[in-house]
Amino acid sequence: MRGFLYVGNFVLDFASAAPSVVKSIRQRDLLNTWLRLYAREQTAPAIWEYQPARLEEELSDLIYYTVDLSTPTPHLTIQSEGTRISRAYGHTGKGVLLDEYIGPRLVPFVMPIYHECVARGLPVYSVADVDDIYGRVVAYERLLLPFQTEGKVCHIIASLKTFCEDGGFEIKNLMRGNDALPRPKLRAMIDRDLFHRAPGRIAAADVVEFAEQPGVTTEIVELN
Repeated sequence: MRGFLYVGNFVLDFASAAPSVVKSIRQRDLLNTWLRLYAREQTAPAIWEYQPARLEEELSDLIYYTVDLSTPTPHLTIQSEGTRISRAYGHTGKGVLLDEYIGPRLVPFVMPIYHECVARGLPVYSVADVDDIYGRVVAYERLLLPFQTEGKVCHIIASLKTFCEDGGFEIKNLMRGNDALPRPKLRAMIDRDLFHRAPGRIAAADVVEFAEQPGVTTEIVELN
């Protein structure tokens, strides 16, 4: 299943996906922490509840936003910004509206992804190819996690990862260093299998069957 969002002359399509669509192990850890909180009431958690392990190690790749819903189109303001992301965009942006920070060339490619996250209250994952200043192709992986208060999304945390199959690349001015626009590869709304099962655990009500052994009676046990 795919959803479509029309933005000016652009048509952005969002695939329906499970959490497994996220490639980065670190981003999967961030998503799994969100899913554990979501599973309690099937709704986005409050941001103060979100305390993933090893968060300090990820801060350089995270951006925190507040969401203002008092206008027809949500306004997102940057509240903090990772150092690597500042280098990719060429300058810091704390206290600046996201659309002003990224500039008009990138707005049609970036803002609809955030707006869809706000509208659905669910994680959004996207991948786009960008070129560094030397022409090397870099995959730009973005995971958006929504957080709400009183039933409205009022915060978003973005985890931004970069990967180059050729190895090293230049992150400085990655998003502004040339005239080539991002080339979207994937936009996915994570709206399926919204649960996290810790590895090695057996869920309640799963049936476990012990194989027959000589002289041993087969037993089926239902765990509650």
